[in-house]
Amino acid sequence: MPGLGASFGRGGATTAQQDLRDADCIVIVGSSMAEAHPVAFRFVVAARERGAKVIHIDPRFSRTSALSDLWVPVRAGSDIALFGGLIRHVLETGRFFREYVVHYTNASCILKEDYQGPDALDGFFSGWQPDEGRYDPSSWRYEGDDLGRPRRDLSLEHPRCVLQVLRRHYARYTPEEVAEVTGVSPELFGQVADALTDGSGPERTTALCYSVGWTQHTKGVQLIRSASVLQLLLGNIGRPGGGILALRGHASIQGSTDVPTMYDILPGYMPMPRARTEGDSLEEHVGRHRKRTGHWANLGAYMTSLLRAWYRAGPEVGWGFDLLPRVTRDHSHFSYFVEMAEGAVEGLFVLGQNPAVGGQNARLERRALGRLRWLVVRDLVESETAAFWYGSPEVARGELRPEEIGTEVFLLPAAGHAEKSGTFTNTQRLLQWRRTAVEPPGDCRSEAWFIHQLALRLQARAARSDDPRDAALRALDWWYPEDEHGEPEVEAVLAEINGWFVDPAARPDGVSHGAGRDGRPHHGGQVSSYQELQADGSTACGCWIYSGVLGPDGVNRADRREPAGRYGHGWGFAWPSDRRILYNRASARPDGRPWSERKRLVWWDDDAGRWTGDDVPDFPGDKRPDHVPGHDAEGLEALRGDAPFMLHDDGLGWLFAPSGLDDGPLPTHYEPVESPVRNRLYPRETNPGLYWFPRPDNQVAPPEDPRYPHVLTTYRLTEHHTAGGMSRFLGHLSELQPELFCELSPELAGEVGVTTGDWVVLATPRGGVECKALVTRRMRPLHLDGQVVHQVALPFHWGFAGPVRGDVANDLVPLLGDPNVTIHEAKALRCAVLAGRLREGVSMAEALDALRPGLGAPPARPHPDRPARESEAREQHPGGQSEEGQVE
Repeated sequence: MPGLGASFGRGGATTAQQDLRDADCIVIVGSSMAEAHPVAFRFVVAARERGAKVIHIDPRFSRTSALSDLWVPVRAGSDIALFGGLIRHVLETGRFFREYVVHYTNASCILKEDYQGPDALDGFFSGWQPDEGRYDPSSWRYEGDDLGRPRRDLSLEHPRCVLQVLRRHYARYTPEEVAEVTGVSPELFGQVADALTDGSGPERTTALCYSVGWTQHTKGVQLIRSASVLQLLLGNIGRPGGGILALRGHASIQGSTDVPTMYDILPGYMPMPRARTEGDSLEEHVGRHRKRTGHWANLGAYMTSLLRAWYRAGPEVGWGFDLLPRVTRDHSHFSYFVEMAEGAVEGLFVLGQNPAVGGQNARLERRALGRLRWLVVRDLVESETAAFWYGSPEVARGELRPEEIGTEVFLLPAAGHAEKSGTFTNTQRLLQWRRTAVEPPGDCRSEAWFIHQLALRLQARAARSDDPRDAALRALDWWYPEDEHGEPEVEAVLAEINGWFVDPAARPDGVSHGAGRDGRPHHGGQVSSYQELQADGSTACGCWIYSGVLGPDGVNRADRREPAGRYGHGWGFAWPSDRRILYNRASARPDGRPWSERKRLVWWDDDAGRWTGDDVPDFPGDKRPDHVPGHDAEGLEALRGDAPFMLHDDGLGWLFAPSGLDDGPLPTHYEPVESPVRNRLYPRETNPGLYWFPRPDNQVAPPEDPRYPHVLTTYRLTEHHTAGGMSRFLGHLSELQPELFCELSPELAGEVGVTTGDWVVLATPRGGVECKALVTRRMRPLHLDGQVVHQVALPFHWGFAGPVRGDVANDLVPLLGDPNVTIHEAKALRCAVLAGRLREGVSMAEALDALRPGLGAPPARPHPDRPARESEAREQHPGGQSEEGQVE
């Protein structure tokens, strides 16, 4: 989440679900929270019962809308224009929380003279390099280039201070302009603006909740940035009943980014080394990314401790840094599937994923699977990814022949979540331990068992090799004890993630799971927190932000179930250091007193000389509010006592992001790649720098292509789970939602000539799906810039395996990548809605042509922003970046 990371310093949700009860206003956008996160939504209901105003911004009227005070139907993909208008309203009416903004944000920081915004540069920020397809962000920095000690104007009058730049940037986002772009009338816009401002200030706070309806855009990072800017201006970050709650779609999506499944970051959001020079050492890597001021001054300790957890290696190889693989280009999901389609990938492991249904442009991804030599699928059922070679729509249409697919598929039975122990890390950064409820049946095994056994076999094979490429395997410290079935002790893994002192003799006390698989002492005592980690190789830690979850007292805090106090401390463990509300120093005035008694959270106790309150202070506990650092101070000592955002060099919340993002320091409106209208605000249509995959099998509709007049957005249902592998195979869930359908308005249904229950086909340049029509007032036509735009909503849970089947919604979605994290665009597409069904036994192009001649052909002209060749797109795209927004 670089949107949150660049704004505040960390990529996690700033607040907790139960804190929503204390909100005075709640905005839910990019999510149907009641349907997708019903447990969390009960706290929204509790807040509303206590008088909070609930606003739901969404193209579709849903169960969330029905339980809200205000529903705001918006054109999919236009939210930045709406939030830009809200930011303008707050600035122009003076309703921003001035004292909070002056002291806790970078509103007062002076920018360099050569910075220019998109108004002056036809939709680009200064620093755009057209030959490279990316920005040079050097002009975005503070005057003097020192992010740690910026020059500031606390009067906010300097023409180059961030607040004045912000005011000019959003000047054109008037209510009338917002209405033409988004379809939200000035009257409805005014109601939203009044609710937000009335619900914010010293005595009141507004919370904002979002989910994948906001992230899955080619400008998703900047969507989240727009919410961050608004919440900082209103003074809602770090305060009870405020903040931004990033709703995760799975039980441990947060955990899979903390201890990451991403290719470009290391555990705890540390930057992965990139291939630069042969002499790239640990010291050079840390020196390149370490910050002189703020929390990231300790990068060396976190990095060295991670390497010590992974490798049996000495300082002569950088504690194992020399053995780490390097990032050479974009290695994200889309890139390696494109390489797979070109025959450049030999094998693939698929664990906890079903790309044959869940992957974007799933037709392309299924074809790519057919170019592999081998494919390993671990799942509870024979998913579509395991069955693609004989059961896919391409096989049924004669586009692929099973006998010509050379992929050898291995389907391995997996244990379900109730059949294994370990931790979930949920939406609010909370680690919760789960215990095995029942043993898995037959040969089903956990992922931990599979990875453990695979590692043992690979390491044994590497031990018989003298190939330098096997050096990293030979050096792995794969020490984990195991039970009689070969299952590793997962609590021992958690102990390693927490961190320990390496030498058993030097720290014999506080040892947890101290013996290795061979029975010999493996390590010393546990560290109590990340503050104990060292850069000299004496400590090991698998993920520094989790440190403290299993300390020297031997208590697995993720397994605790003794909630106490306002935020349930004692139930699980929230990273970092069990803080439930991040940046909570901002809940107090600059002098350390609460902004108000009603909204107090943590405060300075002058008698005790410490911060205290209802949460663990997210601040050095003994740093006085009036602390002024010396000029030569470094790390946290270099931040003032009124600088709550301590992972930033300056300790401030960033309204303007002077570093960390690849597509601009301020959110600005661009159209989705497939849009029904032109960009009214700038000549540039789409987000510069986005990752295109210009292939014949990945076509996109150019602006004003008449074949695709409607807007398509996808969503999830309560009754099904993602690609359906855990729900469509269960009769009691399948009965509740037995078949694929789409929601469309009565007006659009009249144009198409269908009623509820009729078959319709949704077509995009990638293909078509057939589904049942659900004609409903939940979808409303929008009036935009003199034209009527119809929107269609499609759930995405069906596939071609199991007892309940349906077409794959993701067949309609293109491969497109946001410039920061290569996230796709599934929430704002163009489509054609046609009455009827797709012909069977013919190719998809022929089936579409039969419905409407010419529909199966590629677009007559390319999108104006699209690179001409795939090679150009790959050369231009610089690759991903850290969630924390720290990689430059």
